[in-house]
Amino acid sequence: MNMIDTTHRAMDADATSERGVSAELRELSAKLSAMSGLAEAQLTAAIDALAARDTELAERVVAGDAAIDDLETDINARAMGMLTRHAPVAADLREIVAALKISSNIERIGDYAANIAKRAVIVNGYGQVPAATGVIELGHLVRQYTQTVFDAYVERNVAKAESVWRGDAEIDALHTSVFQDLLSDMLVEHDYVLPCTHLLFCIKNLERIGDHATNVAETIQFLVAGTQLAERRRDKNGRAQERASIPLTTSMSADFHTGEKP
Repeated sequence: MNMIDTTHRAMDADATSERGVSAELRELSAKLSAMSGLAEAQLTAAIDALAARDTELAERVVAGDAAIDDLETDINARAMGMLTRHAPVAADLREIVAALKISSNIERIGDYAANIAKRAVIVNGYGQVPAATGVIELGHLVRQYTQTVFDAYVERNVAKAESVWRGDAEIDALHTSVFQDLLSDMLVEHDYVLPCTHLLFCIKNLERIGDHATNVAETIQFLVAGTQLAERRRDKNGRAQERASIPLTTSMSADFHTGEKP
């Protein structure tokens, strides 16, 4: 075999490998889109179960959480397999790392949706609480931002992702307002104490879902541009944080799981 034949064979092998990676990336993205769609449906159903006092729907949400967990396991296996087989770089590497990070956040969103549904089953056994309308309002706002960030991933739309990232402050503000309303209800009527306690957990879960949507938004920026969203912002305790616009490929060994257990 002469040098020209060897070169042609090597080029053919590279082309075949590149096509294989592209196909696997498309499958990975499709799995992640399916996972996000399921999590969005779970969140919507959990909010509806709370709003309509629909215990049967809430129980279906709780049972449906396992499907999201299964998809995360599948995505992780695919992503790690691609890292091992192909040793990807640049855009391909970002795609795989982003899938790992986003799937972790989606799994947590699914968990929080299930937690809300569990609380709904309990709350439905009590009388209507006045401040519950605020809880539903917060739920709809969080669902809206969650849907937007999932659309941003499919579209690779950085502008949409940034709108979600900036919208986290709106979620936090409404959370604080509803929190105060629930406490007021508890002070006014003793019978509201137990259901309001469960609703306090619900709004905390919703606030955390908003945080995970923000995490996904940041990952989309990384996926598309290889940089972080940069802006001075204050954390939950009022401390100033500076999020510098730096390449994330220098920290690939970081833990991909950014979720927090409830």
